Amino acid sequence: MSDQLRPRASLRTAVVWEVLKDALDRQVKAAGRDALDVLDTGGGTGNFAVPAARLGHRVTVVDPSPNALFALKRRAAEAGVADRVRGVQGDILGLFDVVERGGFDAVLCHGVLEYVDDPAEGVRNAVAALRSSGALSLLAAGLGGAVLARALAGHFTEARQALTDPAGRWGEGDPVPRRFTAEQLTELVSGAGLEVGAVHGVRVFADLVPGVLVDTEPGAMEALLKLEAAVAELPAFHSVATQLHVLGEKRP
Repeated sequence: MSDQLRPRASLRTAVVWEVLKDALDRQVKAAGRDALDVLDTGGGTGNFAVPAARLGHRVTVVDPSPNALFALKRRAAEAGVADRVRGVQGDILGLFDVVERGGFDAVLCHGVLEYVDDPAEGVRNAVAALRSSGALSLLAAGLGGAVLARALAGHFTEARQALTDPAGRWGEGDPVPRRFTAEQLTELVSGAGLEVGAVHGVRVFADLVPGVLVDTEPGAMEALLKLEAAVAELPAFHSVATQLHVLGEKRP
């Protein structure tokens, strides 16, 4: 079964994958080529790289973890796409030490900006890796989702701390160094010279619903997936999403 169709994986990736797949399809038509060159920064073990390679695209994954890259290589081989997936050790702030500028039709930057010292530089590097036309898929932790989650868990002081902290952190024990609002992410994308194509809220409800309910109630998983898809584009729900996805497009 493909990664994006595995039940648990679907809750985390389904909305983003559908947006990304549509963007890749548009790039195929615009470029006049069946196979695109895709860069996945921080792509880890290939949650998006392997499905993209299954579509026929050539994917370069840049990740700082040698263990993740080893798992990526094995995963790509098991999926029969080892010839279309290349792993390179590096990070987005030193991106052009390991890949060429302007060499890609699409760049994925998922779960990266939360951990870099300069998110704006990270986005600029991602954009600089694009060809004269291309798409940037940006996924990052949402501020509102963390505030809501801490409040529902009864940690009201931590919820307020996340709300007022410049980095959106709820305390010293918070494992996420930085969170964003939809406005902050779109400003980063537009500030780097891209046109913002779409904004989606990801995991609006998935992280709040008890796992036992999803696992045991007949039809619950499918219904939850449909609900997530239905609210993803609605701005009212962006402020409470666990993650935010922004699609930026570079016009020739």
